[in-house]
Amino acid sequence: MISSKAASTSQAHVVNQVLAAIIQNRPFDSHLAKSPSLTHHFSNPPWANELITNVLRSIPRFFFQSPRSIGRQNTFRHRAPLKQRNLHQESIKIHNHTLLLGPGAYRDPQKVTLGLNKALEFYYWVESQFGFNHTEITCREMSIILAKGNRLKDLWNFLKDMSRRNTGNLITTTTMTCLIKVLGEQGLANEALAAFHRMKQFHCKPDIYSYNTIINALCKVNNFKMAKFLFEQMELPGFRCPPDTFTYTIMISSYCKLSLQTQCKKAIRRRMWEANHLFRIMLFKGFKPDVVTYNCLIDGCCKTYRIERALELFDDMMKQGCFPNRVTYNSFIRYYCVTNEIDKGVEMLRKMEDLKHGVASTSSYTPIIHAFCECGRVLEAWDFVIELVDRGSIPREYTYRLVYGMLKSLGRMDLLDNVICGRIEEGIKNRYKHVMKVKPVMSEPQFILE
Repeated sequence: MISSKAASTSQAHVVNQVLAAIIQNRPFDSHLAKSPSLTHHFSNPPWANELITNVLRSIPRFFFQSPRSIGRQNTFRHRAPLKQRNLHQESIKIHNHTLLLGPGAYRDPQKVTLGLNKALEFYYWVESQFGFNHTEITCREMSIILAKGNRLKDLWNFLKDMSRRNTGNLITTTTMTCLIKVLGEQGLANEALAAFHRMKQFHCKPDIYSYNTIINALCKVNNFKMAKFLFEQMELPGFRCPPDTFTYTIMISSYCKLSLQTQCKKAIRRRMWEANHLFRIMLFKGFKPDVVTYNCLIDGCCKTYRIERALELFDDMMKQGCFPNRVTYNSFIRYYCVTNEIDKGVEMLRKMEDLKHGVASTSSYTPIIHAFCECGRVLEAWDFVIELVDRGSIPREYTYRLVYGMLKSLGRMDLLDNVICGRIEEGIKNRYKHVMKVKPVMSEPQFILE
């Protein structure tokens, strides 16, 4: 018997060898198939499916990811709102060497093309040389590669080819839902909607997860009209996929975000009314909102200066037994700091700690520290910096420089503890060193030192 550790090591070795062959642009032919290091592993059926899946999952990371995105947080959040992409216009800009923004920026077109071609070649090579019967998982991973590489024509042809095979149901509802999710994250909401409508072509029935995914993808690019149409379709009596808690949460969150982007008081008031109206409908139909639903609505109310409604939701949240978390309290802390009610923000911070609803982090302390600096209460700001460091966190460089500079301007350098300052500066330098390993373009931190 082969131990699990030895098996994982051998899998990693084979994955690295295949990726090296792809990088070297070596052809996947019978000569490569006879390689001793590959033949043993691919001819062993218990390992074949997992090995091929790991190879396919590694290709987007090595060939599609831009250098600027290496080391970023793996999250659904974006610094700027997504926009519907036009792949034809992007190809023209790449050909003319003009500026390209968005998810497709900073990609190397040659690396993307190489990764796509070799992924397809590897997919069919394993089938022809080793007699491997592809499963729904490997078919899904190959489809995701084509979607991430934005080669949509080849994607549809590939799905048609897989659906005609008699080796099993390779195209499932889960596969199509994953494709819709990937296309939505790429800013291709119209293409995701096309994949949603093509599910019947591949004999797949959309379920509640498919509807939630496509509605979320449409809301990300502000195609709110189509998202609302699908949502209203789900609410029809007797519909096969009625909305659930996640559907209402997506719509409520989208209403709140859309209201902030309008920059119009009347539009903000209308969108927030619709968000609260959806929340009440959700309660009327017997759905129990979770902490994410409350957080979306509370954050929207705080950012649109509706603090009474936010506090009402907070109290209702506690009564329903849905305990708030750090995200909930951070919304109130940011509001009170923006409106110069810092003491109430500190009170919310202490309340979170006393009730053990979350652990305060840099995101909780930074608004308070900046608000104290803006109103001239620098000594209290420095006390909160010390408290943050004592909790094991390191403030951001900008926050540290702001407090340091204001203490220096007031002539209160005697308050600066060399031990605390040393810990902060060392922590910031270590943070930059860690990031610079994958992002050499980052500059060294600039401290205000005597």
